[in-house]
Amino acid sequence: MANGKVVLYTYFRSTASTWVRIALNYKGIEYTPEFINLQKGEQNSEKYGEISSTHYVPCLDIDGVKLIESMSIIHYLEETRPERPLLPSDPIQRAQARTIASMIASGIQPLHNSSVLAGFPEEERTPRAANAIIKGFKAIEKFLKNSSGKYCVGDHITLADVYLFGSCLTSLRYNVNLNEFGLIYKVFQNLEKIESFQQGAWYNQPDCPENLKPGNTN
Repeated sequence: MANGKVVLYTYFRSTASTWVRIALNYKGIEYTPEFINLQKGEQNSEKYGEISSTHYVPCLDIDGVKLIESMSIIHYLEETRPERPLLPSDPIQRAQARTIASMIASGIQPLHNSSVLAGFPEEERTPRAANAIIKGFKAIEKFLKNSSGKYCVGDHITLADVYLFGSCLTSLRYNVNLNEFGLIYKVFQNLEKIESFQQGAWYNQPDCPENLKPGNTN
């Protein structure tokens, strides 16, 4: 396996980039961010297309290969950097963690992806995104009744928490009231206290404009 510099192609508000940032932080993997401004269309450039065949972020350049798709990236990190695991050793809990992550990555995030919302009138985008998130959160809330403790699966951080935290941050942008989801909100509040999760949050990224950061009224 090759060693050397790890580069993450990322955008501050990309939910999928948030998931990978958190996983890297949690596992203590140092990386250099390369910012791809989605609002300016930098992802569509020929240069970035040579890096990521899908033109999406995130893309992780690690061990001499460029990996795309957040789930594949995080599973690679889990398999090659097993320290601080994100998947439980217990097979039932492992399945639960994967289920929650998949519910978010496959069932929620694609419906509020910026490239999807761009196909609708601007006034419809926020309600559409919010409705998709609320529908998905209702299903996750039911699932958490049988899996959660302090976190999504028991009392240890798992892949599910990485995905839930990123999705909760995105939901707040679309005015989703997390108080309506008691278990989700409890887990989210617990995760907010963890440094690696906060470091991965969109509002703590160097490419986040100051006027978009929470509490900034300018």
